Amino acid sequence: MLCRSTVFKIARWCAMNAIEIEFGKQVRGLREKQGISQEAFAVKAGIHRTYVSSIELGKVQISIRIAQQLADALGVPLSSLWKRIEKARGTDPT
Repeated sequence: MLCRSTVFKIARWCAMNAIEIEFGKQVRGLREKQGISQEAFAVKAGIHRTYVSSIELGKVQISIRIAQQLADALGVPLSSLWKRIEKARGTDPT
């Protein structure tokens, strides 16, 4: 039997992981829509290709700076990327 604090930690981890996964899906979708390979995108964003892969798979938590670099490389405002995530998660207030 799981104790209450363990259940809370698992639920919190799942919620956090869901955000990373959705962020990665949005980045991948925009990148593929533009016809850019992971390698070319990584160069444009100034990060390693394997890091792009990890981001797109939702395996890592990224800094705001990296999120901005990704948005810049995609040619979209960071706010529009977050808006896409909110809409996909059903948390868009508009």
